[in-house]
Amino acid sequence: MAGHSHWAGIKHRKGAQDAKRGKIFSKHAKAIITAAKIGGSDPDMNLRLKYAIEKAKADNMPKDNIERSVKKGAGELDGSNYVELMYEGFYPGGIAVMIEALTDNRNRTAPEIRKIFEKRGGNMGESGSVGWMFQKKASFLVSDPEGKPLDEDWLMEQVLEMGAEDLQEEGDKFLILSDHTDYAVVKEALDKCEGLSVETAEITMIPNTMISLDLDKARKVLSLMEELDDHDDVQNVYANFEISEELMAQLTS
Repeated sequence: MAGHSHWAGIKHRKGAQDAKRGKIFSKHAKAIITAAKIGGSDPDMNLRLKYAIEKAKADNMPKDNIERSVKKGAGELDGSNYVELMYEGFYPGGIAVMIEALTDNRNRTAPEIRKIFEKRGGNMGESGSVGWMFQKKASFLVSDPEGKPLDEDWLMEQVLEMGAEDLQEEGDKFLILSDHTDYAVVKEALDKCEGLSVETAEITMIPNTMISLDLDKARKVLSLMEELDDHDDVQNVYANFEISEELMAQLTS
């Protein structure tokens, strides 16, 4: 189970998502407000806003909440001004961590993120300290809508026609990767492709190399990831670890 594509899956399997739904909606609201403020309130003309709304809908955020957030970003309603920040850090053993945040008070957020790293045995790094180890990509996890095995040759042909870059097997599913600027084009093509179900669609940071974790290290790294992800200002957390299905079963049992 790789850190680049399955942290959301790990959270779901550990039962974190339902227990923190209010906090998840708050994070989506920040992302929508910021996107609308930067690029306008029309998602058809603002890819970032369209993506933020799609993610919010995937987590069942109420329509009224989404519309209110768009209006706040567009200046039709009062709303906070958020600054985008990227934090980078290390965990012993070569684990690199990147954190995307939206905050209305950077003087509060940075020390709090640093404290989480230090409490869990890691260190917060300078800007660029681990960023070179990641690439920004659009990522799509697909499966057969009827649960049947997908034909890899057929899927590869579809992927190449869509302009995507790579296809990776993930158990009985496949991960499709493309340049992050092609997110909308590939997503639309996948939605129209008969015989495919898009389970997740996201813009993510892909590590160039992965580090496999044993059970003890996996527990510690997941504790760090969970605490970072739980921070109110944190939007996304990425890392270059992978956990085998066998160990993941032990961790979530």
